[in-house]
Amino acid sequence: MSAEENDIDIDPKSDPQYIQFRCLPPSSGRLNRWSHILTRGHDFPASQAMLYGAGVPNEDMMKNAPHVGVATIWWEGNPIVKKGLEKQKMLAWQFNAVGVSDAITMGGEGMRYSLQSRDLIADSIETVTCAQHHDANISIPGCDKNMPGVIMAAARHNRPFIMIYGGTIRKGYSNLLERDVNVSSCYEAAGAFAYGTLKAKNNPNATADDVMSELEHASCPGAGSCGGMYTANTMATAIEAMGLTLPGSSSYPASSPEKARECERAAEVIKTTMQKDIRPRDLLTKESFENALVVTMILGGSTNGVLHFLAMANTAEVPLTLEDVDRVSNKTPFLADLAPSGKYLMEDLYRIGGTPSVLKMLIAEGLINGNIPTVTGRTLAENVADWPSLPPDQKIIRPLSNPIKDSGHIRVLRGNFAPDGAVAKITGKEGLSFTGKARVFNKEHELDAALSKGEIPRDENLVLIVRYEGPKGGPGMPEQLKASAAIIGAGLKNIALVTDGRYSGASHGFIVGHVTPEAAVGGPIALVQDGDTILIDAVKNRIDITNVSDAELEERRRNWKAPVPKVRRGALAKYARLVGDASHGAVTDQWDA
Repeated sequence: MSAEENDIDIDPKSDPQYIQFRCLPPSSGRLNRWSHILTRGHDFPASQAMLYGAGVPNEDMMKNAPHVGVATIWWEGNPIVKKGLEKQKMLAWQFNAVGVSDAITMGGEGMRYSLQSRDLIADSIETVTCAQHHDANISIPGCDKNMPGVIMAAARHNRPFIMIYGGTIRKGYSNLLERDVNVSSCYEAAGAFAYGTLKAKNNPNATADDVMSELEHASCPGAGSCGGMYTANTMATAIEAMGLTLPGSSSYPASSPEKARECERAAEVIKTTMQKDIRPRDLLTKESFENALVVTMILGGSTNGVLHFLAMANTAEVPLTLEDVDRVSNKTPFLADLAPSGKYLMEDLYRIGGTPSVLKMLIAEGLINGNIPTVTGRTLAENVADWPSLPPDQKIIRPLSNPIKDSGHIRVLRGNFAPDGAVAKITGKEGLSFTGKARVFNKEHELDAALSKGEIPRDENLVLIVRYEGPKGGPGMPEQLKASAAIIGAGLKNIALVTDGRYSGASHGFIVGHVTPEAAVGGPIALVQDGDTILIDAVKNRIDITNVSDAELEERRRNWKAPVPKVRRGALAKYARLVGDASHGAVTDQWDA
């Protein structure tokens, strides 16, 4: 480690009531004192990949240039959408909402701001739409939580509305690994890098450092949301199945001509919603949420979808619970060979007809409701009727007669470890049950450090528990892809991961998140100790501490003391005070009277 790396420490001028960020001291002579944490070495390869995709021109600028945010507080008009609206004799007023890149923030303190930005987006759109007396709203989100944020806003203001998904990114290619790559490849390579197993496929002269550098440059070749069936594409496909977008919105790549044409057509369709008085709450129904859940199970979508569907339904006053998630999962097969657990990306699905072709098949098979209304003024079935059927020789979507798994991959678990529920992502490839000894980490960074040092053994079954990372305890319920991908990349097969935080949609393996009650409020996850035996059963839908009596757990509870919150001012402190539990969507605008 260089002397410069040893100098990185908590900013001495930061207020300890806020999240504490590490940085270089002024004596380093560098101006990139905070961004250096992300851009040095290969600690955050996916962050660098996303930054290259966003326009960083070369490695010298990546490693040495300071990052200066330009915050614009304004409203005006988007060029493509605005032009279309003006053709329809309407006025277009663009305004801003915040956006946090999960790929850039993953594994660092910045990730704590990700989930709370969902509610901040909803607050922002509700505020401007209502304050400015807008007659309708077109929202153009991209990354994961942005989409539920705009839907929650629509449910609040309930004025005519369309969502245009920003679109998926194209896939990259690694010459050294000789395969397609995407942002998740960076996280998994980081695990292999830490355990000394990363190497080029056929080039003995290429070092592990060479492979990492190439991945950082190649994984994000342009604009768009992460390319697998991660959270962004999970939410986009589900929202299209709910009738809140134009057909094809969720599978058009960001840079495709179809995406530009969709933006042009949006003006015509928003006018239709206004003329026919089609409102968001007319479309946000129990039937449309059922469609969303089915599509998520079919395509192998993210566990984050569960959290966001619950929040969207909560905002729209639609009765949706974890029991509904469990019921739909039990009856719905998992069919799609899509990343993270499979081979293909959204760009590949787009080439065989995209989401509309999948919806057309599901309607024909009676798996989703084609009679629900949509923003076009037509039913979902009418929207996709003229779309091509999936090609008979395609390999991405399995036939119902040959599913990857007979039931859904998302399982709702309960037990003495998670009395109010936990959400597991279990495709069946990793087995359907796991028993192991607990190894407890009180924050994500503790596990990340253990993995980066190669301290997690291969010779015993371990349940790695990361706690105090829930909505209140994090605060912010950060995603933990850095750890889950590192474990996959390192080839650790003897591991299950459990947290009261979240896992990214790019995570795969035996993972359980959203444990409720969370540790910060004294849930059983706060009481578990190193060496306790944890049983996870995805058939019986149970997660239990099996070798500790109820009396012992009660004794531990009596001795437990709630940690004093370290974050006491700012956005995250406010979030921690307002946020509800994960089993009800972690919303911030609902409290007891």
